[in-house]
Amino acid sequence: MHTENLSRWVHDHVFDSGSDVAERSTRIVMWITAAMMVVEITAGWWFNSMALLADGWHMSSHAVAIGLSTLAYSTARKYSKDPRFAFGTWKIEVLGGFASAIFLLGVAVMMLVGSTERIITPQSIQYKEAIVIAILGLVVNVVCAVILGKAHHHDHGHGHSHGHDHHHDHGDHHDLNLKSAYVHVIADAATSVLAIVALFGGWIYGWSWLDPVMGMVGAVLVAVWAKGLIVDTGKVLLDREMDHPVVDEIREVVETAADSGETRITDLHVWRVGKAVYSCALTVVTHDLTLTPDVVRERLSVHEEIVHSTIEIHHYCPDEHSRTAKSLV
Repeated sequence: MHTENLSRWVHDHVFDSGSDVAERSTRIVMWITAAMMVVEITAGWWFNSMALLADGWHMSSHAVAIGLSTLAYSTARKYSKDPRFAFGTWKIEVLGGFASAIFLLGVAVMMLVGSTERIITPQSIQYKEAIVIAILGLVVNVVCAVILGKAHHHDHGHGHSHGHDHHHDHGDHHDLNLKSAYVHVIADAATSVLAIVALFGGWIYGWSWLDPVMGMVGAVLVAVWAKGLIVDTGKVLLDREMDHPVVDEIREVVETAADSGETRITDLHVWRVGKAVYSCALTVVTHDLTLTPDVVRERLSVHEEIVHSTIEIHHYCPDEHSRTAKSLV
């Protein structure tokens, strides 16, 4: 077979091109967060505010976690054409999001422990100075949220659409690595608000207990967000996709399109290889001798989110109970 004839069967495994905007945005936010982390931890220790220290500790996790997100983007891009990654490097980004969620959960535990200690052993707080630092932290968080929000909208604006009147909005085509960085920033903004409320309550009304209580509330809030992010990223990392609408779509175009009704998918595996794209492996049993892997692939082509398929077809004759098999990667 000539080389030019082979070219139609040769393809790479770069299923997701990543996002330069998201990578650049997370890097900017990482440095801003690291600088504010130093300010808040120092101020919390100096002014003796548990809520402010908790916010600073939380922000320290953001600096590390957002740094991991940035590293995940650059690593996925660096190895995108490495043939050792059978289905591309997109899951490196998801792994970065999962690691960020674990950091988030760890900080929630640290916030809870620190707040409990302050309830048991109350300490005096320099409220005015601490309030200034907390407000500054909130402003920084808002700026970071705007930066990442723009990156998210840019990524969403370049989402996936389908031709042939097969447009489907599955609603979960998010950049989970970017989402993890965004959740970190939003969670830190929330703890900043709680710190400000606690400090004003203690300064104006003398409610010193409000400082550690708000630390506990912040810890619970952060833990809830961390759990959600762990579930989202873990689902992708474990290839739990068989309840996704695209699975029914594959069955529909392969089985329903058959004229005789004697074509069935007997084995189907679907997994995500990019933010909005999937790979599938399926076995089809049919007595239609005209049905070939190319025909099945043509039927699947109406769903552009299916970017890689492995198709095996078993033909059988109902009368003679004989079978032949054809397969194509």
